[in-house]
Order: sequence, then structure tokens, then C-alpha cells
Amino acid sequence: MNTVGKKMGVFLGGTFAQDPGLTNLVDRAVELAHEVADAGIRTVWFGQAADYDAPQLAALVGRAEPRIGVGTSVVPTYPRHPLLLAAAAKTAQAATTGRFRLGVGLGARTVLEPQFGLPYPPQIKHLREYLIALRPLLDGDDAPFVGQTLTSRPAGPTTVAGAVPQVPVLVAAMGPRALAAAGELAEGTIPFLAGPRTLAEQIVPAITEAAAAAGRPAPQIVAGVPAVVTDDAAAARSRVSTALGFYDSIPSYRRVIASEGLSSAADLLIAGDEDTVTAGLRRYFNAGATEIMVTHTDLFDARDRARTWAIARNL
Repeated sequence: MNTVGKKMGVFLGGTFAQDPGLTNLVDRAVELAHEVADAGIRTVWFGQAADYDAPQLAALVGRAEPRIGVGTSVVPTYPRHPLLLAAAAKTAQAATTGRFRLGVGLGARTVLEPQFGLPYPPQIKHLREYLIALRPLLDGDDAPFVGQTLTSRPAGPTTVAGAVPQVPVLVAAMGPRALAAAGELAEGTIPFLAGPRTLAEQIVPAITEAAAAAGRPAPQIVAGVPAVVTDDAAAARSRVSTALGFYDSIPSYRRVIASEGLSSAADLLIAGDEDTVTAGLRRYFNAGATEIMVTHTDLFDARDRARTWAIARNL
């Protein structure tokens, strides 16, 4: 498949943020973003966990490094109210002069409920209502929304000067009902740990059909793929297995990993020399991804990161 016009990005997750030697999270994120930009890659994504705030960090990094676009991958929709998330996204869009994309997701119920002490609402109903409420707020529309799982009544103006163009919303959707909602109500999807076969047979057709039925443009499909160019693939797998082990306990991820015919999240790692990793990443483009977000390179040293980012640039 011709990859001209396709995009490559880099995900910087919680691993770099929890480095024992770290002295300032924002400074380190900016340093890594400079490395990414120097390598010729033009997008950096930040995950949301319990430590830093992803939209805020994306705004700071995008402001400091004007050569890149930034995004979140992803912010759980619950219990973050759409009024609050829209405000953060519009601020990030203004800070980066239009280089921000907002990735959202349902999150893992088994994590969110005990973390916040709040019962999770019906997931697909909540996702649909959240996206319906979020879009007008991102556009500076003050109209109220009242649904079954949330209410949004802005108490004042919601416009943010400089928050142009319209903030794209990508949904971490992998199941059929979530993909239908994403195709109908968002600009695309940002699946993680969905392999090429699952993309080609399930994710791409479902969201593309939903978008077409809703009269929307072809969706962005940003595939998160753990990959590293390294001379020691076995050591890389061991290191990534520790980082990805969490996902093996989440039912939604177990299902999507099993649909690829694999048994664990670490099985999706692409590791080896330049030719091996290039071929592995091309399979995702062949499966219909419009963009690949290379993940977990922050687990490795500067040499392996540089080698990985170099082939990403070439793709």
C-alpha cells in the first residue's frame, strides 16, 4: 500500500512521567517533544492517568515546540464533565494555534469506579450523550443539554478566543456500538492494541459505515502500536510486557487482543531491526489506519528511540 499522505506520531505515556530520576515532568515532556520534532515526526500524544493532566500537558508542550501537533490518548469521559473537558481542549487549541486533537474514551469501569467512588453510568448511552453535549461546547455554543446520564447547562459564554479551527474529537472505540457512536458523532477513532486483522475486519468497516450513514467525512483512524527498533527484541518484549500487563486484566482489551488471535497485550509489540519494524507498521496502514501512533518508545534509551523514530519518519 502507498503510504503517501499517511501520518506517524509518537505516544508519551506514564512511563516517562514516573522515571525515578525525573526532576520536572513538563521540562522532560518538552525535551522529548523536541527529539520527536528533530526526528521529523509531527505529532505527540499524551495519555491521561492519575498524575499529570493530559490536555494541559499537551498545551504546554505544543506551545513550547511549534513544529508538532499534540493530542490526548485518551482522557476518560467519566467523571470529567464535558463543560470542563471542552474548556481544557479549547484552551489547548488556542495555546497551540490550532494543533490540538482531543482523544476521549470510556475508560475501564473496573478502574474508574473504585478510583473515584462513583458508579459508572450505562457506557454506550453515556458515550453518546457525552459526545452530543461536548461538540457544541467545543464550538463555543452555549446551548444546554439534558440527557439520562449527564446534564450540561453553561452558566456563561463558552467561546475561547483563538480556539480555531474546530477541535477534532477521536474516540477510543473498539466495540461495534462504540464505533457506531464515534462514526456518527466524532471525527474518528484512536484504538490501542487492536491489531491489523482486527482493524481491517472490524474497526475500519464499522466506523466508516457509521460515518457515511451520518453524512460525515471519512473518519481518522489513529492506531496505537507498541513498537521499537532494537538489537535485543527479547529484552524489549520483557520490558514492554511489564508496562502492558495492566491491559491484560481489562475485559475490553482482552476481547480485542483475542480477536487478533493473540493471548496478551505484549504479543502486539513490534520489535527488531529497521526492516522488521517497518514491515510490521505497514500492516496497520494496509489495514486502513490513517495514522499510526508509536507507543512505549519512552521505555528505551535515546539510541533505540532515535532508530524507531527514524523509520516512523520514513513511513
